Amino acid sequence: MKVVLFCGGYGMRMRNGSDDTIPKPMQLLGPRPLIWHVMRYYAHFGHTEFVLCLGYGGEHIKNYFLTYQETVSNDFVIRNGKVELLQTDISDWSITFVDTGTESPIGERLRRVRKFVEDDEYFLANYADVLTDAPLNDIIDEVKAAGAAASMLIVPPQSSFHCVDIDAGEGAAKITGITPVSRLPIWENGGYFVMTSKALDLLTENCDLVEDVCARLADEGTLYGYKHLGFWKPADTFKERAELEAAYRNGDRPWALWEREKAPLA
Repeated sequence: MKVVLFCGGYGMRMRNGSDDTIPKPMQLLGPRPLIWHVMRYYAHFGHTEFVLCLGYGGEHIKNYFLTYQETVSNDFVIRNGKVELLQTDISDWSITFVDTGTESPIGERLRRVRKFVEDDEYFLANYADVLTDAPLNDIIDEVKAAGAAASMLIVPPQSSFHCVDIDAGEGAAKITGITPVSRLPIWENGGYFVMTSKALDLLTENCDLVEDVCARLADEGTLYGYKHLGFWKPADTFKERAELEAAYRNGDRPWALWEREKAPLA
C-alpha cells in the first residue's frame, strides 16, 4: 500500500536559531531525520512504496536519500576492504519525489500527486512529523471492514494547559472548576490517514485536506476515526523535538517497532 508523506511545509514552530533552510522532517532524531523514523514505521508493517510531497527545503530530502548511508543505523563487517551489512533499512523501498510547491496547503499537495495513488483501492498518508506505536495494519483492516472513504488516527489532547469554568457575568468572574485539557472528552487529529479514491475525488485547487475534504466526508458519514491511547508524539515544535531526542538517547523509543524485531540478513 502506497504511503504519501506531506513534507513540504516551513515548520516555523520548530525554529530555534539553527539552519532555517532545513525542512522540519529533516530535523535529526538520533542519527536519522524525523522522516526516516516515520518511513521505518510504515516499512515495519510492510508498506514500502513512498510518495514524498516536497516543497520548502525539498533539496535536503532529495540529497539525503541520494547519498543514503546504510552503515549509519545498521551493523556491518568490513572484510577484505568491502563492507558487508548485517541489516539494511531501505534496500527494498520505492521512493517517488514530487515537487508540490512551496506554499501549497496539504490538500493541494495530495492533488498534485494524485496520479501516483488514484489506481489503488487504498493508500496511506501522513504529515511526516508525528511518531506513534499505533497498530497500523489493524487500523487498515477496520477501515476496510467499515467501508469508510477515509480514516484518521485520533488521540486524546496533548496540551499541558488547563481549562477553567466560570460563573456567568461580565468582567472578573469566579472560577468554579479547573480541568486539564488532556482530561476533556475530546479527540485530536493524530495525522495518520487511511484513504480511498473517494477522498481524492473531493480535492479541489488549494484545498485543505482536513477542513475541506475530511469535513465533507464527515458530513457524509464516511469518515472514521481510530482511537489510539498508546504512544503518540508530534515533533511540531522545538520543545517537542527536544523531548523526543532525550527519549531516544535514553533508549525510550516506543515508536521504533522495528527495533524489537531486528534480525541479521540471511
